[in-house]
Amino acid sequence: MPKLQLVKKTKNYNDIDLNNWKEYGHIETGTLWTFSSRARNNGHKFDYHGNFIPQIAEQLFSRFTRPKDIVLDLFLGSGTSAIEAVSRERKCIGVELKPELVEKVKEKINTNLVDIICADSTSADAKDKINNSLKKFGADKAQFLVLHPPYADIIKFSDKRKDLSNCSTTEEFLDKFADVARNGYDCLEKGRYAALIIGDKYSKGELVPLSFLCMQKMNEAGFKTKSIIVKNIEGNEIGKGRTNNLWRYRALAGGFYIFKHEYIMIFQKNK
Repeated sequence: MPKLQLVKKTKNYNDIDLNNWKEYGHIETGTLWTFSSRARNNGHKFDYHGNFIPQIAEQLFSRFTRPKDIVLDLFLGSGTSAIEAVSRERKCIGVELKPELVEKVKEKINTNLVDIICADSTSADAKDKINNSLKKFGADKAQFLVLHPPYADIIKFSDKRKDLSNCSTTEEFLDKFADVARNGYDCLEKGRYAALIIGDKYSKGELVPLSFLCMQKMNEAGFKTKSIIVKNIEGNEIGKGRTNNLWRYRALAGGFYIFKHEYIMIFQKNK
């Protein structure tokens, strides 16, 4: 007697066949992610300090998107989200503040599956441009949202006043991030997911829980928190070899611990 073929069982936000869930061992379902080094395939390069590792995009897009879905990244940077989206037959709309970086990414990723916008992600202008990009793709909303903001003033990414890394206080940073979160919420399809990749910081001898303060801003924008993932940051640092011992001394002398992790926070827009 022929074996019955099960109908593919999937969620509306990915193409994972739940009837064959054991075949997806490569997809993380735990809240601790460890990667020994950053992936360098598919055109990824570590030529821009501050970009997140490609494995994060790989995991998130596999878990929360389908082919032809639109990924919206409001801090595109050097284009990690765009590269991974294209390699998985997704589309990507990226917003980046620095014009020179926009041109660099356009040269690197020359495809009609990606639309890159030069704008301030906190602004109404950025939201209008995103809506125009969505229309180009024949859509009203994006299906997944990526937010990887500067970790406040830890790294200065430009001299632009609108750059969140140039905020003079944590409060100013959070106010601007709240504007970005609201823009992202408005441009995301109902019931779909968002990811915030961020770490904490020290300031004047005190820990500033930047990640959880941003999580609160996401909740205030309307998002529901689904998961908090801890990811080690090994393989995503540059030039620390010579200063590693110095930081160890400072930690012992100052009574604090050196950050070895950052967070990937998963949210959902209400249906």
